[in-house]
Amino acid sequence: MEFNGLLTATVFVPLLGALVIAAALRSDVLVRAFAVAVALVELALAVTVFSLFDKGEGADRFQLVDRFDWIGVGTIFNNETFSASYHLGVDGLSAPMVLLTGLLGFCAVLASWHVKLRVREYFIWLLVLQTAVLGVFVSLDFLLFFLFWELELLPMYLLISIWGTGRKEYSAMKFLIFTILGSAFMLVAIVAVYATPIDGTFDMVYLSENGIDAARTVIPIGVIFWFFVAAFAIKLPVWPVHTWLPDAHTDAPTAVSVMLAGVLLKMGGYGLVRVSVGMFPDLDGAEAFSWVLVVLAVVSVLYGAAVTIRQTDLKRLIAYSSVSHMGLVMLGVAVAVGGGSASSVALSGANMQMFAHGTITGLLFLLVGLVYDKAHTRYIPDLGGLAGRMPVIATVFLIAGLASLGLPGLSGFVAEVLVFLGSFEAFPWPTVLAVCGIVLAAGYILWMIERVMFGPPRERFSSIGDAALVEAIPLGVLVVSIVVVGFYPAFIADVFDAGVEPILQAVQGLEAVR
Repeated sequence: MEFNGLLTATVFVPLLGALVIAAALRSDVLVRAFAVAVALVELALAVTVFSLFDKGEGADRFQLVDRFDWIGVGTIFNNETFSASYHLGVDGLSAPMVLLTGLLGFCAVLASWHVKLRVREYFIWLLVLQTAVLGVFVSLDFLLFFLFWELELLPMYLLISIWGTGRKEYSAMKFLIFTILGSAFMLVAIVAVYATPIDGTFDMVYLSENGIDAARTVIPIGVIFWFFVAAFAIKLPVWPVHTWLPDAHTDAPTAVSVMLAGVLLKMGGYGLVRVSVGMFPDLDGAEAFSWVLVVLAVVSVLYGAAVTIRQTDLKRLIAYSSVSHMGLVMLGVAVAVGGGSASSVALSGANMQMFAHGTITGLLFLLVGLVYDKAHTRYIPDLGGLAGRMPVIATVFLIAGLASLGLPGLSGFVAEVLVFLGSFEAFPWPTVLAVCGIVLAAGYILWMIERVMFGPPRERFSSIGDAALVEAIPLGVLVVSIVVVGFYPAFIADVFDAGVEPILQAVQGLEAVR
């Protein structure tokens, strides 16, 4: 038994806050203030976890570990005891994701300050959602990982279907169906991994160090690999399993869109790196598999960018841009699956893209929410000339847009360059095509900003105001994170490298042995 306690507190403080709200608080004002306090404590814990992670040589790969026996019964699948552990820990992959979740969780709670419908229930589910996402990023037992993965469904469904707009019930149900489909693939794959005749286990640390042995799996290992990929690709999402995302974003409340784009999509990318790359060293046909993933990645980048240009709703525009940008994550993963000298750079770039995209797109959704709250429309042709009425929002909008299109000096540039540098060596022509998606991104981002913020002022918007203090705080927090990572990427990149290198070393070492 090991018990540090910090990760357990980090995961369950939001859930504890939700229980306190449910049991003791009745005033909407107190609920809002308490939720902000909980989110601030959670942010402090996330920063502490990130700060305490030791990325130096000789440090343990998994740190701040909490572990004790959780389930242990009978004999099943030829294993002496069916067992699972409560096992939490962070490495270089998960520590930045914990920081990102704490950061966006705090911003999402502040962005919900003006929610008036069923305030107690809203903040309860928003905090439960944060616990679920954090649990996914720090779980080191497959059964516990799956439990947190499924826990995220309920709060997301309720937050969209009750507090959303438009076709909110349809969008919530579509999100639920797609995610449950992915979960079904994952559950079958997890059971197949455990059902190996000799050393079946839920221990993700053991599987990361020893791989899933193809000689001992009940189901062919290629099938298990694709089941995991399907589950994570739906969540990422990539073409053609992306169609739930624009609907969910369009009809979700602003704060829920921030969490969805900022951290829920990253659960898919994190799973691809942790599981699909890190646990399959003995994968026959890896080169062919990587080509399939490359094709999916490039199509996602180009299709997402092309469809984004056609959007007239601000939220749908940013949602489709996420499909394009998450294609870059898949591109980095594809390079790593195929192996080769460029795997480290490409995989580090994919992780950087997840972190950068989380802060940039979270900021864009906050801005769209503010524009909608003040102008009462997201229809781009009806907007224009807002910069004179809301200079702070317009300035931040420009920064977020430039970061999204990859302007040097902002975090989006660093992530994209690393992905392209890593992928070009292995897949030169697909990489060239993917770069074209970045050219399209410059077009749709700049055209959107020009149509929404600039041009002649419109009389109908003469009375609208700029961001209030409670609205400006999350904007400032995310702008600082984008600029800091842009100018000093080693702040995050070095931590990701500490997570990527052990994965690739373990995979290459096992490949050599086998």
